[in-house]
Amino acid sequence: MSKIIFIEHDGSQHIVEAESGESLMQCALNHRVPGIVGDCGGCCSCGTCHGYIDTHWQLAAGEQSDDERLMLDGADHEQPNSRLTCQIRMSPALDGIIVRLPPPL
Repeated sequence: MSKIIFIEHDGSQHIVEAESGESLMQCALNHRVPGIVGDCGGCCSCGTCHGYIDTHWQLAAGEQSDDERLMLDGADHEQPNSRLTCQIRMSPALDGIIVRLPPPL
């Protein structure tokens, strides 16, 4: 199991464990992390799992797909390190990843 640190916009932290292959979004939903909704169930079609990947983890998290880039284009509070957490799968290389969450809509 690997750890994910979700940090809400107000600074509240949620440290959760994930299995390899599990998406960051699914892990957040399983642990009821506020701010991750996942309306589309992880199909990269809604943007309700938007998070910011800390700089140190961006390379390990991989690049955005074209679909993810289109979904994030124009998203509320988009930043250069914005990602859809449904598109990032846990692996040992991501143990300790930090995901900051945008302000609530």
